[in-house]
Amino acid sequence: MFAQMTQGLDIHAKALVLRAERQRILASNMANADTPGYVARDFNFKDALAQMTGQSSRSLPPLSMTPSGAASQSAGNTTHVNHMALGGLSQGQLGGNPTLAYAMQSQPSVDGNSVDMDRERASFVDNSVRYESTLRFINGQSKTILSAIQGQ
Repeated sequence: MFAQMTQGLDIHAKALVLRAERQRILASNMANADTPGYVARDFNFKDALAQMTGQSSRSLPPLSMTPSGAASQSAGNTTHVNHMALGGLSQGQLGGNPTLAYAMQSQPSVDGNSVDMDRERASFVDNSVRYESTLRFINGQSKTILSAIQGQ
């Protein structure tokens, strides 16, 4: 019975994990803004959530309908023997195998760095707000379930 009541929170818990992972990736992009040759990474939140939940991306509720700004897909494999493999989503730590993508370069740079700090900051803040709202929703639902159990 309790499992049926909390089943609706599963997608939000998975979304929270994905939001935390995306926050890590965006922070990594911003930290490497001055690294020559660094290519910004991101993932499509909607597709990653669909893959985690085993649903098609069309059947997901509106919480996952945010574009990530990611452009060309990449399986996270290295392209050169001296490159290091990426951690996190490319290694499939979140279940399934969501793929990281390279972010589209919006401003040409002499050193080959594709990080656009304005876009990264905006994505970081947007993701932070969505993380917080998902967390508040989960807390609210938990309080509602608890008050129903206590009969209040």
